[in-house]
Amino acid sequence: MQDISRSIEACAAYYGDDADAVKQYLIEGQKKALELPNRGPLRFTDSGDIHPDILESYSTYGFYIFEHVLREDEVADLRSDLETMRDNFPTEMGAATDAKGRPALGADTTGFTLQWAKPLSDPLGGTAMANGRHQVKLFEPKPDSDAPQATPVYLGGSLQFSKACVVTYAHPGLLKMAEAVNGPDFVPFHEGLFIKDAGLGAAVSWHQDGDTHWENPDFDEDIHGFNFMGQVYGSTAVNGVWVLPGTHKQGRVDIVNLVEEAGSERLPDAVPIICNPGDVVINNRQLVHGSFANTGFETRVTVNFGFHRRSAVLNVHGAGIHAEAVTFDNDFIKNRSRLIGMAIEARKQRFPEETAYGYAPDRETDEQPRWNDAIFASLKNYNLMDLSI
Repeated sequence: MQDISRSIEACAAYYGDDADAVKQYLIEGQKKALELPNRGPLRFTDSGDIHPDILESYSTYGFYIFEHVLREDEVADLRSDLETMRDNFPTEMGAATDAKGRPALGADTTGFTLQWAKPLSDPLGGTAMANGRHQVKLFEPKPDSDAPQATPVYLGGSLQFSKACVVTYAHPGLLKMAEAVNGPDFVPFHEGLFIKDAGLGAAVSWHQDGDTHWENPDFDEDIHGFNFMGQVYGSTAVNGVWVLPGTHKQGRVDIVNLVEEAGSERLPDAVPIICNPGDVVINNRQLVHGSFANTGFETRVTVNFGFHRRSAVLNVHGAGIHAEAVTFDNDFIKNRSRLIGMAIEARKQRFPEETAYGYAPDRETDEQPRWNDAIFASLKNYNLMDLSI
């Protein structure tokens, strides 16, 4: 694990009289996180299924850390694509061109793509945005005087911009986990890149991701799906996501009350998700989670991609957060799910020696997935069909 002692000191220094309390919170949170029995390599039974110990631990805590899942050359591909994409980011929020005068990344798209925020701010906390799920506003440290007016914080629809993200999307072990949780006919949710630059990255207030099924009589711990969170540079107590283990089973949580009872935003039972580069987290969307402003020295970039059980989205009216709220009929879901097969074909080309995952719905159709540069180009605006619930 990374030595983040300097970052812990730097973070605590922003909190004035609470500096010592913040320092202890970070240190103790890191210790508690590493003591939890919910991390390790992807493991399978003799029949090739996900090991039941992993499924039990995921069900208990609401998250599990798969260590060293992404191979070194895969992480290198992601880093290379990230550098290329960032070189093509707009010069500032709202600009149409990058620093080289080229059309900026996403300038010709209409979907939910590059999002910005004021450095070290909490842009969603305590607002009505995202259907009001971020119930409280976190502390907003004052950024350095030379900080930009806005910093990139999220890139939605990442598969249209990065072949490396497409390849990672089809990781056979991770798709096997998606099958174990959501059934063999699982479907996509949404994909994106979380960007928490050192000294700039914005906070994401405590929240739960689900919107649609809280009052569903068939509500259970998995009805809103999950996200995989692939770590490109690692994740720490300072720059990473914090979670409240087990809250994915509690229904909709009153986060305002949790903060009031704690006396601060530092919820006492929360733990940070600690990862090395190449680790991948599965995180239940109903789990209470959030992240503080990144006042440390380490940047975090997380490759996010999620999946649902088909029954949770079929003929359901969407939440309207990641894309327009529509009713997801069978044809809509089938069209959006084509990306799984495409990504599997892309991964076969990148890692031909690997045993590919077989997606059950594609075995039941005569129209077999393909992958080439023209198909990659056709992904433009694909995320207008995100299955957001």
